[in-house]
Amino acid sequence: MLAREKKAALIEQNRRDDHDTGSPEVQIAILSTRIGELTEHFKTHKKDHASRRGLLMMVSRRRGLLDYLRKCDTERYKAVIQKHGIRK
Repeated sequence: MLAREKKAALIEQNRRDDHDTGSPEVQIAILSTRIGELTEHFKTHKKDHASRRGLLMMVSRRRGLLDYLRKCDTERYKAVIQKHGIRK
């Protein structure tokens, strides 16, 4: 889980306007951070299969958001891919 301050900072960096907390960009940023943290966790806990299932679900959710963004606005999609270093 992300700390409240870290999550607020991610929302602040990726929001589109002052009241934005749920745009695809914000959701992708939060998921990318959690995926990165879980990836580090698996380097030491190789047999944690329950968390691995959660990781796969998060990756799938992020992929769906990226597909939606690519379909709706390719410029925003390219910006998000480049900003977070996500492979296509």
